[in-house]
Amino acid sequence: MDTWNQLYDPFGSILISALVAALPVATMLIALAFLHIAAHIAAIAALVVALAVAIVVFGMPAGIAAKAAGLGIASGLFPIGWIVLNIIFLYRLTVANGSFNRLQETIAGVTPDRRLQLLLIAFAFGAFFEGAAGFGTPVAVTGAVLIGLGFSPLAASGLSLIANTAPVAYGALGTPVIALAGVTGLDVYDLSAMIGRQLPFFSLIVPFWLIWAFAGFRGMIQVWPAILVTGVSFAVPQFLVSNYMGPYLVDVIAALVSLACLSLFLRVWQPKETWTSTRLGGRAAAIEGATARGTGPSPGGGTGGGAGGAAAVAFRGSTLLAWMPWLILTVFVFLWGLGDIKAMLNALWTTNVPIDGLHRAVIKVPPVVAAPTPEPAVFAFNILSMTGTGILLAAVLGGFAMGFGPVALVREYGRTLWVVRYSLLTIAAMLGLGYLTRYSGLDATMGLAFAATGVFYPFFGTLLGWLGVALTGSDTASNVLFGGLQKITAQQIGLSPVLMAAANSSGGVMGKMIDAQSIVVASTATNWFGHEGEILRYVFFHSIALACLVGLLVTLQAYVPPFTAMVVGG
Repeated sequence: MDTWNQLYDPFGSILISALVAALPVATMLIALAFLHIAAHIAAIAALVVALAVAIVVFGMPAGIAAKAAGLGIASGLFPIGWIVLNIIFLYRLTVANGSFNRLQETIAGVTPDRRLQLLLIAFAFGAFFEGAAGFGTPVAVTGAVLIGLGFSPLAASGLSLIANTAPVAYGALGTPVIALAGVTGLDVYDLSAMIGRQLPFFSLIVPFWLIWAFAGFRGMIQVWPAILVTGVSFAVPQFLVSNYMGPYLVDVIAALVSLACLSLFLRVWQPKETWTSTRLGGRAAAIEGATARGTGPSPGGGTGGGAGGAAAVAFRGSTLLAWMPWLILTVFVFLWGLGDIKAMLNALWTTNVPIDGLHRAVIKVPPVVAAPTPEPAVFAFNILSMTGTGILLAAVLGGFAMGFGPVALVREYGRTLWVVRYSLLTIAAMLGLGYLTRYSGLDATMGLAFAATGVFYPFFGTLLGWLGVALTGSDTASNVLFGGLQKITAQQIGLSPVLMAAANSSGGVMGKMIDAQSIVVASTATNWFGHEGEILRYVFFHSIALACLVGLLVTLQAYVPPFTAMVVGG
């Protein structure tokens, strides 16, 4: 079998090579944010540029490049697209049934204040879904719920993305930390503890940041007690569980504690002034006002409509029945996240397809890895254990319970597939770009440029994690991509490898809100198709600002007492 060694510096200057390697990402960002090109066209254009750069500049054989992109496209549809399709299917069923209106009423019954609804849904409820499933599920769920509650499209999309940050490192029952331990050889509990000494600071900051982004400084100050309760009740369990139990249930426990504490607190405290506006203020309002014409408030297919554009029927059931589809979803998502359940389902049926001509044909070489390492390329079509399958079963069961017949469910599923067709195409193209970037070594070239920053490496190494998630859409993928590089570089310059490996994951969570995959999930969930560029422009500042703050904290932990005392094994 022919093999190909990755080439990281074709120009003899790591800076120039990194700038060329960044061309596909720049193409995507410019097309979305400034040229207002449709997301699926922008993603395809970026993929074409990546193919040209990988083949012409970095010397990747064309056949290997094409197969890497193809593997990414397949991985984009399964599992990511599979999650998006099925969560939107469930949402449309609840809108058509009319039960979603009752759900809105019950949330408003806890608090009519839109700021506090954001804390409940976008932060705490979203963190639970991140912990249980990850991979786009929390943004899909919270975006759909917020748009159903009446939030404007940009608010529902952008704020769901901002909220889905601090929990990401422990998403999908600790998958990113487990993957990081696997590629670095570092102890999984040491990594869990180190990340748990970084992210709790941001679990306190993000709820304040979220409400400030929505309601401004004055609006935030008016509800600071509730924000503090939300942040503290999440951050403390996050620290304790990550340091004393491991990475597996960090988000699930912290989210449930935060939900319970905030709900109980709101029984005895409400703000003096109720915030009823569902729109963003300032410059974001101008963006939204210029682009929102012709968009509906839900993925139901029409303005104020339910499935297929029909008005939602009158719901005559109880509040418990209105919550039932979402409770079923919660149970299924949690079960599908358990390792024993996954193993059982994979034992029933799974197909692992090594990609001939790509599997172990690409060789990672030093200094990205300690020794030449062949890259595996296996498409795992474990359809039964995919989170999207659990969501589909929850939707079907919930659909029957809501009174839908088999024919109606099939008809609505077909309509949902048509609604999200461009989103699925975008996700597929974006994952094609991400996989090609990985197998061609373009990501490693950019990583080496960051690694060359010397004494400033704790800051820029953290931003490397941010870049990795922005490129791949996954903290897990970023850890696999750059975890080994972080460890090697830290050892070379005398830093704790546990600190820098953890920084890759902690910094990465802030890149989650700007990766194209997450943005497409958000635009799909809120029916704001074609406005991915507006969402990207809105969240970009929040993403880079929060990533820089993580970088500053890691720098303090690297060099400044008493922060250095927080370093595990340091």
